[in-house]
Amino acid sequence: MNSLLSNHALLMNLVNCSYFLAAVMFILGLKKMSSPVTAQGGIVMAGWGMLVATLATFVHPEILKAANLPLTYGLMIAAIALGGGIAWSTGKKVAMTDMPQMIAIYNGMGGGAAAAIAAVELFALSGLSADTVPAGAAHHGMVFKTLAVVGALIGAISFSGSAIAFAKLQGLMNKTYALPAHHAVSFGTFAASIILGIMIVVQPFPSTEIVIAFFVTALLFGVLMTLPIGGADMPVIISLYNAFTGLAVGLEGFVLNNAAMIIAGIVVGAAGTLLTQLMAKAMNRPISKLITPPVGNQAASAAVEGTQKPIEANDVAALMAYASKVVIVPGYGMAVAQAQHKIWELSKMLQEKGVEVKFAIHPVAGRMPGHMNVLLAEAGVSYDLIVDIEDINPEFPQADVVFVIGANDVVNPVARTDKNSPIYGMPILNVDYAKNVIVNKRGKGSGFSGIENALFYKDNCRMYYGGGQEAVAKIITELKAL
Repeated sequence: MNSLLSNHALLMNLVNCSYFLAAVMFILGLKKMSSPVTAQGGIVMAGWGMLVATLATFVHPEILKAANLPLTYGLMIAAIALGGGIAWSTGKKVAMTDMPQMIAIYNGMGGGAAAAIAAVELFALSGLSADTVPAGAAHHGMVFKTLAVVGALIGAISFSGSAIAFAKLQGLMNKTYALPAHHAVSFGTFAASIILGIMIVVQPFPSTEIVIAFFVTALLFGVLMTLPIGGADMPVIISLYNAFTGLAVGLEGFVLNNAAMIIAGIVVGAAGTLLTQLMAKAMNRPISKLITPPVGNQAASAAVEGTQKPIEANDVAALMAYASKVVIVPGYGMAVAQAQHKIWELSKMLQEKGVEVKFAIHPVAGRMPGHMNVLLAEAGVSYDLIVDIEDINPEFPQADVVFVIGANDVVNPVARTDKNSPIYGMPILNVDYAKNVIVNKRGKGSGFSGIENALFYKDNCRMYYGGGQEAVAKIITELKAL
């Protein structure tokens, strides 16, 4: 071990080369994730990159200089075993329908880890004074403290905000919450965090109380910012917090002088920012409106007139069998029912009868970007049948039948017409323009945004009630009988 430490420069170059290799694998893995065909390989490649970075850390000169190296290694291995074990067990068990909240909580943990790194450094600094500062602590200057504070602020907001997002997606919070003058209180808390952060930066040795107050206000702001955000906007918020986490990790990488953290954080932050912008654009919502939604007294949405008209499996089968074109719109309800395999079986039967079948995908269908694409790919649906919103919308007027299974808000026409609706302005799949619309739902009820769907009351729409798998199985049985 002493011989290794004696050649500090060589060892540091080895570690940095390993970190660079890991960063390249992260970037290539992320690139592969842009396509369903190569996504699995991209995840594996990024995983190998993380393994390379982790192993390189074990021989980092700063680790090797630890006073009690066996204890340090023991703690590192224990932390990896504990975290890896929890991730492995939960990842194997989590249902595809619960993937959004799993991503939310894991993303929050990344932000929390970045904030924890800053907390260790700032609390260590707060315990010093001009008389007790150790040799070599001169790097704890304003640049160091600024990076630590900014990273801690962003990471803490991401951690607490992601925890609230998880609670909402998991059903632990079934509605939005707002305080009187909520936004004033929220941004007042944020301003307090900024002031406390500046105090930490400008003071040579900030007090422990100031550091504690800084983290408390930062965590509180993450909670306050997320509480009033509705379920329909939650996918964009998760993406935003993902960008926050990446940025926080990158900043703390500068604090620790760790190249792997810097590069990985920048890549994640940039990818998360781009995804957030794309999703906000897809929902026609500026990000500023997403993080400061209207609270308090809001105008009520227009009442929906008419009645929902039920239809039975034999009639659905007949409509589909004699159609020229059928468009299937999957949503979160299909994921819950795990009906994707039955849907693909139904689609193949229709294709055998000469019916053109396509799948229409909304950018936020399933509460997470790409959620429906993954489910359909899992069932074996050909990629060329899966069509994005901008390409499929012009085709709805030519569709003889649109079969909506488990989707709600993304096909609600009030998004085009009712300015008082919380989803007004969000691009939707224009299924109401089709000749016939069949909506499969377990029962009557509102969507994730909490509003009634005007589509269900239109003259060309029929409601086919029942659980996804069983309902589609009945259609398949009726099709075989025709």
